[in-house]
Order: sequence, then C-alpha cells, then structure tokens
Amino acid sequence: MDFQLSDDQRALRSGMRDLLGAAFDRDGLRAAVERGGGVDRGLWRELGAAGFFALRLPEESGGVGLGLPEAVLLFEEAGRALLPGPLVATHLAAGVVKGAAEGEAVVTASQGGGLPVADLRGADAVLVAGGVLTGEELAAFVAGARPVRSMDPLTPLHRAEGLVAAAEAYPGALRGEGALLTAAEQLGSAARTTEMAVQHARTREQFGSLIGSFQAVKHLCADMLARTEPARGAVYAAAVTGDPVEIAAAKLLADDAAVRNARDCLQIHGGMGFTWEADVHLHLKRAWLRAARWLSAAEAEEILAAGLGPVRPLYGGSAALG
Repeated sequence: MDFQLSDDQRALRSGMRDLLGAAFDRDGLRAAVERGGGVDRGLWRELGAAGFFALRLPEESGGVGLGLPEAVLLFEEAGRALLPGPLVATHLAAGVVKGAAEGEAVVTASQGGGLPVADLRGADAVLVAGGVLTGEELAAFVAGARPVRSMDPLTPLHRAEGLVAAAEAYPGALRGEGALLTAAEQLGSAARTTEMAVQHARTREQFGSLIGSFQAVKHLCADMLARTEPARGAVYAAAVTGDPVEIAAAKLLADDAAVRNARDCLQIHGGMGFTWEADVHLHLKRAWLRAARWLSAAEAEEILAAGLGPVRPLYGGSAALG
C-alpha cells in the first residue's frame, strides 16, 4: 500500500506547521510552561479558524470535509510543537458541542479508569462515556474534582469523584479515533526529538570532536529513526483503514517511539538535557502522559491479542503444554 502524501496533504501539513511556528514558537512554549499550561483561548480560536477542529465535519455543516488521514497529519504537527490543551477531545466534539468546531469552546474528556481529567478548570464541556457534561452538570463535576500534580507542566490535571469519573472509557469508534489522534501526536513528538538529537550531535563538541562522530551517539540517533518510521507507517495505515486492531498497533508503536526517543534525545544532550531550560524533558513528560490516554499499552495489547484469533498448534495435535 502506498502511503505517499498527496500535494494537498503536504500543503495542509505545511500550512499547519507554519501556523504553529508563528503562533506557538519556542517563546510561546516557554510562556505556556511558566503559566502552568492550560488553554490559550486566542490560539484556540486561531486553530478553529484554520479548520483544525472542524476538519472532518461535512462542508454543509460548516466543516472542511476531509477525513481521518488529514486529521492525523494535523495532530502530528501539534505533537511536534508540544501544543497544550485538550486537542483530541475538542476535535471529537466538533458538531456535538456548540462552539467546538470554531474553537470558541474548549472540550476535555473524562476517560474513567481512575485517570485524571486534563484541562478541566478551563473547559466548557466534558466528554464522558454517557454523553457530554455542560451547564449545571459540568459545574457539579468540576466542584467535585481536586487538582493533582501533573508530570507534564503544560497539562494541569484534576481527579474527579463520583459515578462519572468511574465510567468506562468510550466504546467503539470514538475511542479508536481518540487513540489514533493521540498516536499521531506521539509520532510528531518522536520525529521532533529525533531532529533535536541529530541537530545537537552535529554542533556539540567533546574532546575536540563533534559528538555526532562517536559511534554510540550515531547508534542512538539511528535507533530513534528506526522507531519513528515504523510508527509513522502504522499510524498512517490505521488512519486509512480505521481498523481497531491497526489503531491499537499504531498506538503501541507511537507511544514507544515517543517515550524512548525522548529518553535517547535527553541522553545525547547529556547534563544539559536534564535542565529546566532544555525542551527535551517536556517531550518526555508529555509522551508519558499521552501513553496512558485513550488506549493504554495493556488495553492495546489485549486488542491485538484478540485480533490474532484462537491459538492453533504449530504442527498439528494438541496445543496443550506439559
């Protein structure tokens, strides 16, 4: 299967990269860190005006009329930029929650399973397994939530109490789409940390030589690329097929690439990679957080195992052990 991007898809991706480069550059990223993350409403409206949230709505409903493959490209760019906020939930809520498609409303999600809710205090609606919370229901939900420390300084978290918080994660297509878009963000982060590592290896000197000339550093960079590209193929393929098993595989590969690439990038940066001023640790912390969202590794593995069907003996006879 050929996953080469069309000219229109390349233009879409390039346009989003340009938009984020202008509206959320490194200064914007660091400013977001200083204020403790959360949603920048001005930027949210810019994303809405660019069609980020309404991308898959039909044109007759005010949307762009594109599909999941194009959405994956935009979320990949958001992952590269470490764009904060409940992007996935707001995108999924377009056409359901008033103002979500235009970026006028911020929608987050309660995924159950004891997971904290991201960006709850600034949300206009919350997706739950049974529907959408707004108005008085939302106010009561927020009142029953308590802040918890987040490993990602760009993502404030609250632990919600009550029946809604204990609800199972979303069934069917909605959950699958959320997992795939999150995988696309992880893919973008994995690609970005690979670039950061290579760039640093080309400019940093140790013992009178560029560290990129050291075999151990070369191997780390090669491993990062070797994780990123299979994840890219899996994410793009799942976006075309929409198959739950392929989405589970894509999430597993993208989570692994994002987390391990960020670790290797930090290793290549050496001592400075551990400092607050470096951006490497932000990619690692966000990758850890995303890995638990929408579809965890254990859940993805169960889906993959179920997709294999019944275990059959290799050479005939009984499959029993012992």
